[in-house]
Amino acid sequence: MKRLTTAAFGAVLLTAIASSSHAQSIVVWETIKGIAQANDVVGGITGSGTPWSTREGGGVVVELTSGQVGFAVVGLVRAGGSEIGTPGSVSQVKGTLVCGPGSASPKVIDTPLVPLNAQGNAQFTGSFSSSTAACNPTDVAFLVRNTGGAWIGNGSIRAP
Repeated sequence: MKRLTTAAFGAVLLTAIASSSHAQSIVVWETIKGIAQANDVVGGITGSGTPWSTREGGGVVVELTSGQVGFAVVGLVRAGGSEIGTPGSVSQVKGTLVCGPGSASPKVIDTPLVPLNAQGNAQFTGSFSSSTAACNPTDVAFLVRNTGGAWIGNGSIRAP
């Protein structure tokens, strides 16, 4: 996979989805980090039983009105256990938007599964599986999950 910096990734996606009417509904995370605390729960979703790390985060851009999303992650690998330094048996991931992660009934919306290569690289540009229009841009979290549903990475460092 070609190296995609957070700035370049964000610029490409923002150009594609941004307009003055959508500016207030765009959420950007500057990087993606691996889960540091095994089994942590976000929005009712349990994390992996082992920690994960990333070489470079890549980034996430979500346009809530249209449901458009793009994310890229570089070097998402296990940070513990016998498969340390590799994605192990995880060969596909999906992006997950959690609306109201601290609420009693968070809304969980996924992207389709995308390949995670042997170096831990994955990227997606497209739409979520259902509407994101009711999500509040100040009360959302972005997770990267494996096919079993455990989260292994998260959007980090929200851009203003």
